[in-house]
Amino acid sequence: MATDRLSEALDLVEVRGVLAGGIAARGGWWSRAQLSDPVKFFALVSGRARLATDGIDEPVDLVAGDVAILTGRSWAAFEAGVEPRQEVQPESDFSTDRFASADRDTDDIVIGGSVSLNEAGSTLLLETLPPLAHIRSAGDDDHLLAALLRLFDEATAQRLGSAFAVQQYAQIFLLELLRSYVDQSALPSSWLRLLVDERLRPALDLLHGCPGRPWGLEELARAAAMSRTTFADRFREAAGVPPLTYLGRWRMLLAQRALRDGDARVAALAEELGYGSESAFSTAFKRVVGESPLRYRARVRQDANRVRTQTP
Repeated sequence: MATDRLSEALDLVEVRGVLAGGIAARGGWWSRAQLSDPVKFFALVSGRARLATDGIDEPVDLVAGDVAILTGRSWAAFEAGVEPRQEVQPESDFSTDRFASADRDTDDIVIGGSVSLNEAGSTLLLETLPPLAHIRSAGDDDHLLAALLRLFDEATAQRLGSAFAVQQYAQIFLLELLRSYVDQSALPSSWLRLLVDERLRPALDLLHGCPGRPWGLEELARAAAMSRTTFADRFREAAGVPPLTYLGRWRMLLAQRALRDGDARVAALAEELGYGSESAFSTAFKRVVGESPLRYRARVRQDANRVRTQTP
């Protein structure tokens, strides 16, 4: 089985879909909420609604199966039906009577959530997504719609183990959402566009497979069956940076995971990732991450411990 570079990258940046709440309403209604998460999503389980947010000139009309991804927005507002419209407050508990009695044939049902990433992943995803991405439903055979309905059904069923199931279905929904975004959108220069470029895949496999090796442009271009110039231009157009700059960033992502999750010595990590000395690695790490490897390790572990102690 070929190495799945998208799964590898998503795992590295610890992407998680988190279901936050939703709305079930009928007739004319409106709702508005402040947003604090860098990346939010809203999905229409049934009905129709119009979504507006800051920085967007025209509202977006959503139909059943559509999903909107909002990046770096401060508020979101929905309206549906005809005037006069009543205000509806979103609910975080899917076991309420409002959701239990909702009828998909007549009601507008919206669910919302956020995309959680580690520090390294935030930059990668934010550079890929526009302020508002509208992912349209492909109809009854749409994998995204199927994932959305499974997630909603599990969230409202309140069966044994539902909380665990919602976490898993939220991950599947997020994956289908990214797949649909790739299929429907003209991707900007970013890590995601690079990962789905089949012509560059042989070279990317080399960089990801042996990140500590001192790769040269000639060798990478040969793997992709291109001239040096053609390869360098295509890689930069896809990734937004030259191949060796990308390699340096990939090494730093690997380093951050190793420092978060393991106890490897900095000198050993430097050697593994292809740096001639611990000081050279530490300098590169601080340039990309903004702090030394040891300070980074101490901070992220302290933050993780704080979250664990605050979680009931």
